[in-house]
Amino acid sequence: MRKTIMLVIISILLLQGCAKYEPIIDTKGKSKFETSNASDISNDIILCEKLAKNNTTLLGNISFWLISPKAETQYEHIVKTCINNRGHSLLK
Repeated sequence: MRKTIMLVIISILLLQGCAKYEPIIDTKGKSKFETSNASDISNDIILCEKLAKNNTTLLGNISFWLISPKAETQYEHIVKTCINNRGHSLLK
């Protein structure tokens, strides 16, 4: 039983490094503002990813994923919300 639990924990830890959310942003559209925000995308993505990384844990991601209707992690949800709130049109 202990070997099975250890194997599951090790698998989860290894798979966590493989999964990285890459947002797809529509840079042509003007989104919610009258002027285009395309020049701010790189900075906004970096800041949103850093914000999400600082505010998530492995257990938090797993529990959020289990109850999420879209089956997304807490990290992915924070990045999406942050990018949307900065006025970018997020496709994925």
